Amino acid sequence: MPPAPALEIRGLTVRYGDAVAVDDLDLTIPRGQTVALLGPNGAGKSTTVNAVLGLLNPAAGDVRVLDRSPRDAVRAGSVGAMLQHGGLPSETRVGEVLHLVRRSFGRAGGDGTWPLADLVATAGIDGLLDRPVDALSGGQRQRVLLALALVGAPPLLLLDEPTSAMDVEARRAFWTTMRGLAGRGHTVVFATHHLDEADAVADRVVVVAGGRVVADGTAAEIKAGAGGRTVSFTAAPGRRFDDVPGVTAVAWQGSTVRLATTDADATLRTLLADGGLPDLEVRGASLEDAVLSLLPARRQTTIGAIR
Repeated sequence: MPPAPALEIRGLTVRYGDAVAVDDLDLTIPRGQTVALLGPNGAGKSTTVNAVLGLLNPAAGDVRVLDRSPRDAVRAGSVGAMLQHGGLPSETRVGEVLHLVRRSFGRAGGDGTWPLADLVATAGIDGLLDRPVDALSGGQRQRVLLALALVGAPPLLLLDEPTSAMDVEARRAFWTTMRGLAGRGHTVVFATHHLDEADAVADRVVVVAGGRVVADGTAAEIKAGAGGRTVSFTAAPGRRFDDVPGVTAVAWQGSTVRLATTDADATLRTLLADGGLPDLEVRGASLEDAVLSLLPARRQTTIGAIR
């Protein structure tokens, strides 16, 4: 009999008053996968993560974490989490915080803590144990939070915007660490606004919108499902492209606009009829383009809107 999935969600519904944050969501993640959760702000990603951690009571549905209830799985140390707004106590040193969490974990009945030397090396915090928490850079804080999430050697790791404060070099090092953890058999589920990370790192991409899963597959499958191509060029800010033939999504980055289109020839003919297209580039759809194409209500948007 195959082992229970790392995460199994059936019919999850979460409401905040009259607002439905998660709407009858189903999701199964086998052990050992690295999965990216993508979608616009308010899609239900963080609410789903909170349900998996047992931090809220859903209106309906069931969540099983390694064949346990969320609270039992967390209590057993089976889940490690880096939440977007996680903090560290001030006026302490990194080693003191790490020692406190390791001791607290043992008292809570966890199955065992990660050996300290290996934990420090894996999280990349060697040399930081004596440093005051208040003196850490943004990237160093994220590394320390990762170490705290890994204290119990959890089979399932949940990461919410884990590289938001990291520079390019730190981001690369972080994902090298994540690949190493996946190689050890850990299941890694992460939400990120860096879609290039999801494209490069994730075995599987799950796109959530309106509290539901709207796409699920490898990054290549998600991009192929979007079809079409992307046309990008420099344009006057605020220019509208709703009526251009073939266009399914619009994204702005500064003065550069990117149009996802199902008919590049028709799109270009219409655009060229209105004048030149400075810095024109036509290419296959990126993961970001594919995600935008899955959100028809957000045709005129900015790149930041899906982060």
